[in-house]
Amino acid sequence: MSERASFPGNNPSDDLDAYPGLEQDEAERRARERGWTTVRSLPPDAVVTMEYVVGRLNFTVADGRVRRCWLG
Repeated sequence: MSERASFPGNNPSDDLDAYPGLEQDEAERRARERGWTTVRSLPPDAVVTMEYVVGRLNFTVADGRVRRCWLG
């Protein structure tokens, strides 16, 4: 799934569906290797600001594994 086309900016071309299920450390390393400038790992139900930041990839992490991945 490429969400890149949905948002302006210079996000890396990446398959966001490939992250759920990965261990947190592996997902963060992979994201940085693919060019994401900011990688944010959050617990389930975390309260976060809604501003969109180009180059940022967000993960919801539970039990050490990525459960959800989204841009900005």
